[in-house]
Amino acid sequence: MKLALVRFIPTESSFDFIRLRWAAFAVSAALMLGSLAAFFVVGLNFGIDFRGGTLIEVQTQEPADLGTIRSTMEDIGISAVNVQSFGSDTEVLITVGTMSPEAVMAMPGVEETGIDEEQAQQVVRSQIQAALSDQFEGIEYRRLEVVGPQVSGELVVAGTTAVIAALFLMLLYIWFRFEWQYSVGAVLALIHDVIATIGFFAVTQLEFNLSTIAAILTIVGYSMNDTVVVYDRIREKFRKFKTLPTEEVLNKAINKTLSRTVLTSGTTLVALIAMALIGGAALQGFALALIWGVVIGTYSSVFVAAPLLTLTGVKRTSDEDEEA
Repeated sequence: MKLALVRFIPTESSFDFIRLRWAAFAVSAALMLGSLAAFFVVGLNFGIDFRGGTLIEVQTQEPADLGTIRSTMEDIGISAVNVQSFGSDTEVLITVGTMSPEAVMAMPGVEETGIDEEQAQQVVRSQIQAALSDQFEGIEYRRLEVVGPQVSGELVVAGTTAVIAALFLMLLYIWFRFEWQYSVGAVLALIHDVIATIGFFAVTQLEFNLSTIAAILTIVGYSMNDTVVVYDRIREKFRKFKTLPTEEVLNKAINKTLSRTVLTSGTTLVALIAMALIGGAALQGFALALIWGVVIGTYSSVFVAAPLLTLTGVKRTSDEDEEA
């Protein structure tokens, strides 16, 4: 006896995606403009990786009193401090922005003189640890990060360079893998995904750090993989249906890959949602970025990358076909 799985997504769908291309282009344009506006008006909530400072994650034996911790920080001369619960009521995340050497040397109990900006942040970390150890018995330091201004600036440049380099290399790959008309559509779709993700972080004010850059690069790779699958099927359909209008061929190709696209995205989202829900605060921003990226990447492969081929004058046959 054969047992067949229930087909929730038809393998032979016939949706007219290309008919909706102008509406999709309008939605994408609005999304990109809104994302850019949010980035320049609201800005990103940069983490310690990009703005420098000191980050300390501690765990106390009893439920932590955030007010007492803030008072302790003020007693040692640190007023610009962010103290928040981190997971359970015994876990606390303390974030201090970059402090100047002059401000650090003015802190009570600091004997160092002639320190630079990098050394100043190390002194801040030592002062915080000493004060918390005196205030809370059995406190455990689970995470200690100190990033100086120079290092944070270098990380901004490195992260931006990584994203730009990824987009450029993807453009070259698609250019050699297909034709330039395909590469234009693919890279515009990738830029669309990156800008939309940055807008997502600007609107939600989730912490933007090195993990976010890793998430963006993952989104670029995921979206490109999805786009290449669609483009492969488009080229195959062009060879098979040489007399059909371009719009009909694109619809056939998108519909042929639709079940694969939805199922792949769906199973990926299941893992990412689980990561966001039970992975803790440390993974939440990364997981939410990937969730957004999978959704927007799937959308752009279907409604941006493929329909753009109607505007770039894509060739109906490859050079090999013409020689044959």
